[in-house]
Amino acid sequence: MNNKSIRRQKIRYNIRKKVAGSGQKPRLAVFRSNTGIYAQLIDDVKGVTLASASTKDKGVAAQKGKKVDQSKVVGQEIAKKAVALGVKEIIFDRGGYLYHGRVKALAEGAREGGLKF
Repeated sequence: MNNKSIRRQKIRYNIRKKVAGSGQKPRLAVFRSNTGIYAQLIDDVKGVTLASASTKDKGVAAQKGKKVDQSKVVGQEIAKKAVALGVKEIIFDRGGYLYHGRVKALAEGAREGGLKF
């Protein structure tokens, strides 16, 4: 691993010490790759993923545009799935990434979809 990914791992571990999700208030975990962005709602008490959305999903992949715009759509998709599960509040886990660009767009999309952080 290079220095950048080692630094992100350390930040990620420090965030995970403080952040944990439950059934009523799950954790929204974000993973950002070079090509896409992935979001999961996780119940850390049971250790299960409640819902997930990514740029690889059919509905999102069909929409062409910039990665930031696609990230916002992913945020709206995960919010729809969360509301369908009866979840209104979440804990945001940025996964060691800066709250900027695609990660910020995903969070704003989730807020627009009706989730409270």
